[in-house]
Amino acid sequence: MRILVTGGAGFMGSNYIKYVLREHPNYSVVNLDKLTYAGNLKNLETVRNNKRYKFVKGDIANEKIVNNIIKNKIEVIVNFAAETHVDRSILGPRDFINTDVVGTHNLLEAARQHKIKRYIQISTDEVYGSIKSGKFREDSPFMPNSPYSASKASADLMVRAYVKTYNLPAIVTHSCNNFGPYQYPEKLIPLFATNLIQGKKIPVYGKGQNVREWIYVEDHSRAIYKILTKGQVGEIYNIGTGWEKSNMEITSLILRLLQKDEKMIKYVKDRPGHDWRYSVNSNKLRKIGWQPAFTFADAMKLTISWYKHNIKWWKPLKSGQYLNYYKKQYGKR
Repeated sequence: MRILVTGGAGFMGSNYIKYVLREHPNYSVVNLDKLTYAGNLKNLETVRNNKRYKFVKGDIANEKIVNNIIKNKIEVIVNFAAETHVDRSILGPRDFINTDVVGTHNLLEAARQHKIKRYIQISTDEVYGSIKSGKFREDSPFMPNSPYSASKASADLMVRAYVKTYNLPAIVTHSCNNFGPYQYPEKLIPLFATNLIQGKKIPVYGKGQNVREWIYVEDHSRAIYKILTKGQVGEIYNIGTGWEKSNMEITSLILRLLQKDEKMIKYVKDRPGHDWRYSVNSNKLRKIGWQPAFTFADAMKLTISWYKHNIKWWKPLKSGQYLNYYKKQYGKR
């Protein structure tokens, strides 16, 4: 099986590529990534020379590049490519619309023209908005509250339209928050871990009572593979674990794992449109044979340990030095 993974140099995409190449020797992967600030080829050093892996530098918003790749015997598309950071979407939504909406349309159109066997759209539980109690189901209405979640909801609706109008064999996934190794250190868990390792304080929005559901990135990769091979065309699958934690619970655990105290917390003004709680019902996914392989406690220990022992990976990202790596490898972006 020849798969195109878009956004494969990012956190979730790179972990998925390594999972597929490690666990499924009959698969080959083409990785299309434009290498924005969050795209890091060092995430993929272990597979760089794998004969079943190929990297292509490019943007899914570029229709020509997308078509040139997909027409070259691509059978499956797994679209991880997206602008994803909520705070950045508040400061500047345009890039989110261009990548998440226009880029998705380009992929869908190329998939239709070249008769792709399966298209998987990687989306987020944030499209549903916030929920005070209970869990979102796959048929819950979209109520996005940030430019980021609105751009992802728009892309999901475009996928639905291509399924209904053109019979495109596509599936959408709505996952809870991923965490694990190689996550860009602007996200909550790696930001807090790396700050504390550097002796810096950690910024907690408001009182830290907002609740998120979490999944270890390898369990997410396994879920995507299960949906690709066992999921039904035209369906949406929520990916969740039931690991609901407030931001303060996450903060306290990271402090404990790194043997720091609450003096390292700096409470900051809450961000605009900050959703209170996310939670998804993942029964549909479990019915096709998936369940998490890791416990939350074990996954957090593995994650914090990884950041403790991989300072050479994340320190350049926090200082901007990683840009020199790309200029040397690929020239100016």
